[in-house]
Amino acid sequence: MQTTEEKFRQILDELHSLANPDAIAGMERFGITPGQTFGIKIPELRRIARAHRKNHALALRLWAYDSRETRILAGMIDDPTQLTEDQMETWTASFDYWEICDQCCMNLFEKALFAYRKAVEYSRRSEEFFRRTGFVLMARLAVSDKKAADEAFEPFLPLIKAGASDERNLVKKAVNWALRQIGKRNRTLYTKCIDLAEEIALMESKSARWIAADALRELKSRPIRDRLGIRED
Repeated sequence: MQTTEEKFRQILDELHSLANPDAIAGMERFGITPGQTFGIKIPELRRIARAHRKNHALALRLWAYDSRETRILAGMIDDPTQLTEDQMETWTASFDYWEICDQCCMNLFEKALFAYRKAVEYSRRSEEFFRRTGFVLMARLAVSDKKAADEAFEPFLPLIKAGASDERNLVKKAVNWALRQIGKRNRTLYTKCIDLAEEIALMESKSARWIAADALRELKSRPIRDRLGIRED
């Protein structure tokens, strides 16, 4: 049986073999700016991760290497039942570009038992990437937690309003994402999110007005209304 270090070295060798330096410039244009990257696409990383699911020790070793690919793999591979709040705090504190934040949220953080609580807590923090993580978690939970009751998402709505005036691009886009995804869950939350977006539109903030306009444009689109069975006004 391979040791954690042997598995790590095997993965690292594969990453080196798949490295695509030509892709790095393209990633930079989309704001993906890690200190070290192999330029490997996400589907390839998912393929590698499939052989190592729920390996907490390996995830920690990959994270410690500090490259884009090893850190994304760490989130894909880690066992959510072994994720601690201290680990989540440490990883989030190291986020410095949007992709690693979003990948960790969708691959690991949203599966934690404390995900809803951390979404609330982090959305109230002042640090840019903690705040983004909070709102990305709201968006992801709205998509993935199919069985959750509306009551699980209603506490997010005043936090979305409070975050709407944050002018930082990475935060405002996450706030917008959360508002749109919650609004697309069902007719009840749709109505609440439409009302909230209209309130946000009246705020004296460029960020808030952009969030509201973009959310209303999608939520009031025919495909969304048809899917939710909402008639034209």
